[in-house]
Amino acid sequence: MAAYNEDGQVVKDYHLHPSLHANPSYCLTALLLLGTFGVKLEQRTKLGKALSAPLATMAIALIAANLKLIPFASPMYDMVNSHLVGLAVPMLLMDSNQIRKLFRKKSKTSSTSDQNPNLKSLLGAFVVGTIGTLVATLIVYPLIPLRGLSASSSSVATASTPASANVGWKIACALAARHIGGAINFVAVAETLSIPGTVVSAAIAADNVVVALYFAALFALAKPASATTTSTDELKTKTSTATVVSDSELEFTIIDDEDADQDPANQQITLSSIGMALSTASGLVTLGGIITKAILPKGTSALPLTSLLTVTAATMFPKYFMKIRSAGSALGILAIQLFFAASGAAGSIALVLQQAPALFAFSALQIAVHFGILMGVGRGIFKLPLRELYLASNACVGGPTTAAAMATAKEWKALILPALWIGILGYAIATALALAMGPVLLRLPLLQ
Repeated sequence: MAAYNEDGQVVKDYHLHPSLHANPSYCLTALLLLGTFGVKLEQRTKLGKALSAPLATMAIALIAANLKLIPFASPMYDMVNSHLVGLAVPMLLMDSNQIRKLFRKKSKTSSTSDQNPNLKSLLGAFVVGTIGTLVATLIVYPLIPLRGLSASSSSVATASTPASANVGWKIACALAARHIGGAINFVAVAETLSIPGTVVSAAIAADNVVVALYFAALFALAKPASATTTSTDELKTKTSTATVVSDSELEFTIIDDEDADQDPANQQITLSSIGMALSTASGLVTLGGIITKAILPKGTSALPLTSLLTVTAATMFPKYFMKIRSAGSALGILAIQLFFAASGAAGSIALVLQQAPALFAFSALQIAVHFGILMGVGRGIFKLPLRELYLASNACVGGPTTAAAMATAKEWKALILPALWIGILGYAIATALALAMGPVLLRLPLLQ
């Protein structure tokens, strides 16, 4: 078993193979295998699709660590958390130039150049959903303040524990980011607020279960296009799109640079695009770190500013980022999968079972209030179409690819690209909004 000190770090770990577990190459190999296996499970099995690649990877890593196949702590885990996550965030945001299309006029023949009505209603639903998540967090946190999640994994916070020492409010912020943007926003907030790895592991595990159940409910509620009245706009819309799948289901092909140059629209991965994506991401991380250190308080994470720099750069230089976004997405997905593997490996099953029930209740109630506000305001007041409301909720809770995948599965062809765009918008704004909630949560009176 692993023994934790008062800071939640492993100080003694009893292994069947201590020499092998102390080998960084072995640990890195294990992380790569676990991350890849999680992706394959999602691609090839019904169970994997239901769990999602991140949850499958975390679950397998958690089991492997508790069976002593891999260690609870390793320098490789620290490397993933401190370096690869920082690179993954800008690489996954390299498609952010699509955000400007949200505000671009669509019609070329009309003098008024009105926007796509589907896009306008979906964007409105997404705004309501985002506000719903923020309000839900403010409502749920006083009811379930997660006092049991102390900054120390070896102790339990009580009512006398200072609010600033309790990581409950930090997890509330991270889950708010997760339910506006996606997993990368959860990671960014967790890194910025220095949430202990064991708590992060339990929170992600509990939230992924809730999200999986919520998506099942959304898909059951949503009717496919063949079962509903098709709008005139959808009949007239002929958007050429590729089949949209989740991030971890994407298949990439590496080709020669000369072949890619022959077709400017070719977005396949080349050796040059891999190098350019890595270099660009590393440069953005470096610049974000320098600016953060220069203008922000000591100890502030550079991830939020790096995210902002990436979104700004991708919007200003769309042609350049178009060439490297496929490579960036592939590398970013791999890095995030390594993060989930490391997070799972760092967790004790006993600790997860101890902390997960409160986290499960918090996440479930937060999403339930989000959905209630979305339907009450979006449908009851603004009379927005149900399919746009369902897609907006999917984009908030899951992200761009899950929302686009839902639009594809339900044959809402006119909403596939708008679903991607609002999901990317969620990536861009979620971290800043969630971090801004921290001081507000600390001032709220708690009912427990």
